[in-house]
Amino acid sequence: MDASVNRIPVSKDERALLISLIVDKENIHHAEESLNELKMLVKTAGATVSHTVQFTRKQIDPSTLIGKGQCEQLKQLIIDMNITLVVFDLNNIKPSQIRNLEEMLKCRVVGRTEVILDIFARRAKSAESKIQVELAQLRYLLPRLKGLGGVLSRLGGGIGTRGPGEKMLESDRRHIVRRISMLKRKLQKISNHRRLVRASRKGLVRGAVVGYTNAGKSTLINVLAKDDLFVEDRLFATLDAYTRAVYLDEQRQILLTDTVGFIRNLPAHLVESFKSTLEEITESDFLIHVVDVSARDYRTAMQTVKNEILNLQAGNKPTIVFYNKIDRLKKDDQLVANPTDNFHAIYGSALTGEGIDVLKRKICEIYDLVISNRNVPSTVIDNTSLCVE
Repeated sequence: MDASVNRIPVSKDERALLISLIVDKENIHHAEESLNELKMLVKTAGATVSHTVQFTRKQIDPSTLIGKGQCEQLKQLIIDMNITLVVFDLNNIKPSQIRNLEEMLKCRVVGRTEVILDIFARRAKSAESKIQVELAQLRYLLPRLKGLGGVLSRLGGGIGTRGPGEKMLESDRRHIVRRISMLKRKLQKISNHRRLVRASRKGLVRGAVVGYTNAGKSTLINVLAKDDLFVEDRLFATLDAYTRAVYLDEQRQILLTDTVGFIRNLPAHLVESFKSTLEEITESDFLIHVVDVSARDYRTAMQTVKNEILNLQAGNKPTIVFYNKIDRLKKDDQLVANPTDNFHAIYGSALTGEGIDVLKRKICEIYDLVISNRNVPSTVIDNTSLCVE
């Protein structure tokens, strides 16, 4: 097994087999939706999805996840379809399980977390996002070094063979720990800089646009700010927090920040590494939650985002839920909003402009509420100097 985290090459010739495990009466619908999402992730990472398989088990096999019998089935399928990569729809697969699977299946095996990390590594453009991604990769790799020891040392076990291998393992561990410390210091400097920038905007009303990946957050900000942020119909198109000035009318101006998209089963170390970016959510005055209503399981996606917002302790902020992409819906599709005390629902399309005027009016209401609670005059935004990336 390669010790690198990113083991999915940029090649359409990479043929992937996706495996979903349904354990002990797990919700089959959710498992299917998760598998469909994994298809998109693998395609985004640069591989071709050749086949998908679902296994139902009473419990996960501690050695190979799926048991020897099902491994034999997969082995023949891999040969027949010329598969070069097996992807399990699971997070935190043990290194020993991956090693056993690769020895039996004779091809590389990765989990959902490695695919997400691979995509983040490809998408990172700014210095900050590259630091955040590398930090997440190293945090993922560090506890797995023990399982990778045999690969790193290329030595067998037993008396007389442990010394050099152990030295290499400990050397790698120390190097990773030092690298993590250095990256954390760099991110802390960036976080301190963000804090100073936010302090300079103390009188401004700030909003954060949150949502599931590929929900249309950047497109919405482009419409509101009349800007040209990078937009593409793919997962995690942008990883950086971009802030833009938005003029609601002649008297009201706000700042809107585009944030990294969420996804179900988002690795915890990724969230931790992007903490400095996600501070823009916790420090904002209100949230705009963008929902792709054309997605089959958009309610689950909504709940995923809500859970992440709660984990960031930002669940009490005034929130506008913008049900986006209604232009993709069929006439007989039914949408039902479930409003709460701090949330407003608006249906529209950032692409066609439908619902944007209603959204602006809702933002104006929140703007007035924030200003009245502060009981201080609002500050006029300089549109040419506050478009910070």
